[in-house]
Amino acid sequence: MSAPLRVSTLTALLLVVVAGVAPDGSAWLSQPGVATVPRFDNVQPQSGITFVLAHAPTAAKRLIETMPGGLAAFDYDGDGRVDLFFANGNAAPTGAKSDASFHNRLYRNLGGFRFEDTTAAAGLQGRGYAMGAAVADYDNDGDPDVFVPGVGQPTLYRNLGNGRFEDVTATAGITPSAWSVAAAWTDVDKDGRLDLFVVNYLDWNEKADRFCGDRMRDLRVYCHPKFYPGLPNQLYRNRGDGTFEDISRSSGIAAHIGKGMSVGVGDFDADGRDDLFVTNDGVPNFLFRNVDGKRFEETALLAGVALPGFGRPVSSMGVAVKDVTGDGRPDLLVTALKGETFPLFVNDGGMTFHDGTHQARLAGPSSQRSGWGVSLVDLDNDGRPDIVTANSHVNDLIDQFEASSYKEPNTILLNRGNGFEDATAQAGDAFGRTAAAHRGLVAADLDDDGRQDVVTTSLGAPVEVWRNGGPAGHWLRIVLRGRASNRDGIGATITVGDRRFSMTSASGYASSVLQGVHVGLGSATSVPRIEVHWPSGRRQVVDVTGVDRIVEVTEPEA
Repeated sequence: MSAPLRVSTLTALLLVVVAGVAPDGSAWLSQPGVATVPRFDNVQPQSGITFVLAHAPTAAKRLIETMPGGLAAFDYDGDGRVDLFFANGNAAPTGAKSDASFHNRLYRNLGGFRFEDTTAAAGLQGRGYAMGAAVADYDNDGDPDVFVPGVGQPTLYRNLGNGRFEDVTATAGITPSAWSVAAAWTDVDKDGRLDLFVVNYLDWNEKADRFCGDRMRDLRVYCHPKFYPGLPNQLYRNRGDGTFEDISRSSGIAAHIGKGMSVGVGDFDADGRDDLFVTNDGVPNFLFRNVDGKRFEETALLAGVALPGFGRPVSSMGVAVKDVTGDGRPDLLVTALKGETFPLFVNDGGMTFHDGTHQARLAGPSSQRSGWGVSLVDLDNDGRPDIVTANSHVNDLIDQFEASSYKEPNTILLNRGNGFEDATAQAGDAFGRTAAAHRGLVAADLDDDGRQDVVTTSLGAPVEVWRNGGPAGHWLRIVLRGRASNRDGIGATITVGDRRFSMTSASGYASSVLQGVHVGLGSATSVPRIEVHWPSGRRQVVDVTGVDRIVEVTEPEA
């Protein structure tokens, strides 16, 4: 791999259209692709990653037990390699971790798919029943920080830059929530500081838990979320002095009660401000339109994303945001339970969407699966985003009530230009046969070879670390360094030829990836025109020579 190319000056390059991308931005359905299938091998046994997601199952079937599994991929120590963090459960919903088996875990990437456990040294063992992770450099000191949502006591960790993290939850002004599942960092007011959006699920109380299932057969199952009140989400504005102001009410966020699972961030109406899409479990989804950086309007029903096309709420879990159709607008892919499909909401512009699930040939393969973690990521570097999902039913006794399986293999659906093709069975001997209670998923390049690898968590089982062995086309990774904008460039829009990418660290189900923007180039050996639209409003054209490399772009001075 060549050394990173650092770009800090405003330059220009002639437009070169990437192979397979329509110059006029026309729909992807008219652009068939080459039928290659990447191969994946689970390298976890020799990786040094021994983490097992300890969800502490009990006979009482506490609902929290079936919901954890978020993880994060980010370079916490600045050595250029992406590390892995796993949120973990606990015997008790709140309080100290019961023992070391419930510790959250941080693994430092040593290179060559070898990792070492640095949890204790980093101080990230955690507390209570953790659900997921959201990473970003909220204090702009050059080191990525970690927010861990959970039951009753979410935690904010500040990266001290010396390999250690400090729990700053109380001093930062982050207050407890009954049950937070996911979160996202986003600069809602464009002041150069990252704000924190927290996704809350249910008002669940262990002491007030109820029996769900079949009393006649003495079969107790995890309760449906309809039996619990929902919660409003929270929005914290970054003051820039290490503290946050809760603006949930003044922004309009707190006025809407949902049953939130995950959040997708994107500028869905192309007005230069990031909007927030929240998946809700069994009730209509939310789409919070950022009006002026201070307040949000909930527009999901009018926008066409509250419900799938068949008009009923689904068990919306994970969400992925990316331009699937190649028209320059970010689309939304949602995972749900078996029989509900994985709805694909295609962005028509003007903050309106349509259900494109059937047109994209997703209804058939997705209706047979229950999905949690999800990523829209170019697995074969052909220039088109593919789909990878982490699958399992929510109910561990589902086979006692219907013809369904609890544990499922994960799924790979390759974007063929005229729709998605189920390539799970061809993606490796083990990939399509490894059934587990999968939950979280991240896609990241763990060995810097330009191919996106996949890591998934499973309840009560070791993680799976799937090495992408190709075949794959050429690629770039674009890493942003903000000056007037936030340090990570979160909220920036990157245009590569006719394709548009958004810089965000929110990913899938309760997970996070901070590794820049991955761009597949197919067979192209020259780089298309690259333009960065920074959150500060500045625009920068970047001159890049050569493919298969990491490009670091620094925001120009005013």
